[in-house]
Amino acid sequence: MRRVVITGAGTVNPLGHDVATTLAAMQAGHCAIGPLDIPDIDRLAVKIGASVTGFDPNHHFEKGKLELLDRQVQFALVSARQAMAGAGLSPDPARTAVIMGTAGGGLITSDEAYRAVYAEGKNRVHPFTVPRLMPSAAASHISMDMGLTGPTFTVSSACASSNHAIGLAVQMLRSGMVDAALAGGSEAMLSFGGLKAWEGLRVMAPDACRPFSTGRSGMVQGEGAAVFVLETREAALARGAPVLAEIAGFGMTSDAADIVMPDPDGAARAMRAALADAGLSPEAVDHVNAHGTGTTANDRSETEALRRVFRARLAQVPVTATKSLHGHLIGAAGAVELLGCLLALQKGLIPPTAGYLGPDPACDVDLVTGSARAASIDLVLSNAFAFGGLNAVLALTRAKPD
Repeated sequence: MRRVVITGAGTVNPLGHDVATTLAAMQAGHCAIGPLDIPDIDRLAVKIGASVTGFDPNHHFEKGKLELLDRQVQFALVSARQAMAGAGLSPDPARTAVIMGTAGGGLITSDEAYRAVYAEGKNRVHPFTVPRLMPSAAASHISMDMGLTGPTFTVSSACASSNHAIGLAVQMLRSGMVDAALAGGSEAMLSFGGLKAWEGLRVMAPDACRPFSTGRSGMVQGEGAAVFVLETREAALARGAPVLAEIAGFGMTSDAADIVMPDPDGAARAMRAALADAGLSPEAVDHVNAHGTGTTANDRSETEALRRVFRARLAQVPVTATKSLHGHLIGAAGAVELLGCLLALQKGLIPPTAGYLGPDPACDVDLVTGSARAASIDLVLSNAFAFGGLNAVLALTRAKPD
């Protein structure tokens, strides 16, 4: 079976507009959560989020092109360009896939169209409303921007979308269907309509995201994208490409239990499946980048899943939850969190979990807090557990010359 590695990465997210800035912010434990500045903010009960600030789309796109691009597609395109430039890859267009994850698609466009029709009484919307809001737009624009004619599609599995997208790209590379892939996720739902819908679930925190902590009160929304260039290890080494990490395993399961409440059995099975796919045991895991949303239900369920996988060894496995830094990027969450895994694998530094107020007895994990923790990391699990009981876990190993 062909081994799959990451040779390029790009991102636009609340912590930074590129990978280097993002990794520095993660290492420093910088929290990008703060007050939101959006229309009708006074009508929202929750007024905080993690916005991408200082991003000027006019710097990246011509006006005629920009009219076609929802905000989440803009993030995806810029990230994909960074990833391809970093990889230094000149791919065979027909043998290169583009697989993106998103939960909401063009929600900013949807919000603007609804506002125009219902709030302002207009009888027409922007002529490109449909192509802007469709969930597949980011994947399509990346393929067109780079002239890639291989398999191109979008995965939408709520908060597991980008992990599913990356995992499917790995499987396609292993099988020989493609020789390279751009995979990741993008999301931008910090709009009045998007946030009002999430408020209805009563899972939003009014002050901060505090995963696995006592006193936590829910999740905080973010926005952004991350995209990765994947190729076979053999091809990457042959052309002298920078290997950032190897994706050694991928596991996915369904709880088949409840549309919103997580089941620790499904999460545990997904982690075991990723390790089995990698041919490794739980004893080999050095670190877990948790789904860690900061909700009572998720954190306790994920802790129980970790107990079932690691048993007595759980206390020796450092856990972090970077949603406390950049917010919950929903369909793009796993992709941006994978950057934290790269920090751990490449520099031996685990990014800290922000907002910690003290231990919750129900969440007895070795949570990294305060500052980045130095550790020898060879294998990390990156968890993504979504509404609907959809679980996707990636197992990543440090790049090695042998």
